Amino acid sequence: MVNIRNFCIIAHVDHGKSTLADRLLEITETIKTTGHAQQLLDSHPISRERGITIKLAPVTMNYRGYCLNLIDTPGHVDFSYEVERSLAACEGAILLVDAAQGIQAQTLSHFQKAKKLGLKIIPVVNKIDAPSARVEETIDELAQLVQLDKFSVLKISAKTGEGVQELLGAVIERVPSPKSNINAPTRALIFSSVFDPQRGTITYVRIVDGEIDKTDKLFFLATHLQGATLQLGHFTPKMMPSEKLSAGEVGYIITNIKDPSLVKIGDTITTNSFSANSLIGYKEPKPMVYVSLFPVDQNDYSLLEDSLRKLRLNDSAITFSATASKALGRGFRCGFLGHLHAEVSQERLEQDYRLNIIATMPTVEYRNNEEPWVKAMILAPSQYLGAIIGLCENRRGILKDQIYHGEHVTMTYELPLSEIITDFFDQLKSNTAGYGSIDYEILEYRPFEAVNLEILINHEAVDAFSQIMEKGRGLQYGKFLVERLKEILPRQQIPVAVQASIAGQIIARADVPAFRKDVIAKLYGGDRSRKDKLLEAQKKGKKKMKRIGKVEIPGDTFLRIFKT
Repeated sequence: MVNIRNFCIIAHVDHGKSTLADRLLEITETIKTTGHAQQLLDSHPISRERGITIKLAPVTMNYRGYCLNLIDTPGHVDFSYEVERSLAACEGAILLVDAAQGIQAQTLSHFQKAKKLGLKIIPVVNKIDAPSARVEETIDELAQLVQLDKFSVLKISAKTGEGVQELLGAVIERVPSPKSNINAPTRALIFSSVFDPQRGTITYVRIVDGEIDKTDKLFFLATHLQGATLQLGHFTPKMMPSEKLSAGEVGYIITNIKDPSLVKIGDTITTNSFSANSLIGYKEPKPMVYVSLFPVDQNDYSLLEDSLRKLRLNDSAITFSATASKALGRGFRCGFLGHLHAEVSQERLEQDYRLNIIATMPTVEYRNNEEPWVKAMILAPSQYLGAIIGLCENRRGILKDQIYHGEHVTMTYELPLSEIITDFFDQLKSNTAGYGSIDYEILEYRPFEAVNLEILINHEAVDAFSQIMEKGRGLQYGKFLVERLKEILPRQQIPVAVQASIAGQIIARADVPAFRKDVIAKLYGGDRSRKDKLLEAQKKGKKKMKRIGKVEIPGDTFLRIFKT
């Protein structure tokens, strides 16, 4: 264990975590220098497409007699629960900061979590080769943040590899070896899990005490479940089987448990019946944003349910329950940690399971005229202070604190969650030339004036558009939806009225004109009375259609509205 180092890379989104992981794998000769995909640990197609890490990824590297266990982590606030699990499996953390963008909101958040757990922090400034790099300024900011001498801050370019070898040396020198006991009763912490259709549940574990042999029986303390070890090993970065996992090591275990929902993240695995003491686990991630998902083809309902179950095995933060809509049919109300989490999950369902899905507008959970509020930390260059204040005040924000760090300012706001789950992040980036960042945590529920916004198509309420919201926002959003529907709804044989209603009162209306059929197109010349007779018959027919006809709303109408 003296030669084991368990560490992770933590940073804000797009500061170079996965690129640095590539260079570390190359220098330690875990992978070949050429011929591999970029951001190798971001193996999921959506991670590659979006350029963000959505799932933690462990790997074991052997370097100069040392066993280095690295965990690459996500940076976006929606996936911060993955970061917390990674930190619990490590003794040290590389705190990575982009030399051009400087310290961001998630930089502060991850640093505070790592510090609270007592991890050894190695501050590193990345992208020193970038044309817009502010290397010395960023070093000063980072040294001030971690309260270290500025000469202890390392400078690297993950892209070119400059300084990365020195960083590896610093990991070996500064990160302590695990304080584990190989002779104590076996205890392993489950810090993640995935579901494989061929092999079943695969648990990612950190062996805290003792060891697990490939022939051992397993006992899960939280669920009182028993299982057998089918295979265990290390990540290199592919899964490499081995004979055993010993104290201080990070690896995987494939069990004979066929129902993956029984394997809980944060549970303790032992090999000594249920007599061992449980390790400190994690808080269960609580969904705060809700989106209803409906299959475009109702015949895919069972496939959607099965796909959601499988997706939840790889992401325990997702919840779902059956729901139904007159307009959209049967579907599921799904809970997510944030808007990006919901978007990524929908993409995974569509790509991994070949589903065509309609997603409704994101909403939050209300409780008896109370809504959830968050404590948000917004960090940006101080020149954008006025724009941020304006944005937050328009979203019912309350300013609680304001701290300057050189040319940057950190603003602490209290905001309703419903005001930040849709376009707030985009607006923040737009108002701060891309430099603003946000991190938030749930604060409490507070009273608010709730209204039920209904959208009526030809005087009939469409439940898929109905939602509870704050009164002021309901007026604004109702008008917006009516105008969008006027643009998107296909023309019918009859005029279609689109209305927004609150408490039975119409607050907005737009009319979609009828698609007029030319009934006199075949008449050439002749008496005018023949044309008038046909036009009058068409007019009477349209009156009848308007009275008894129902408007068909195509599925892509909802898709286009809700992706706005």
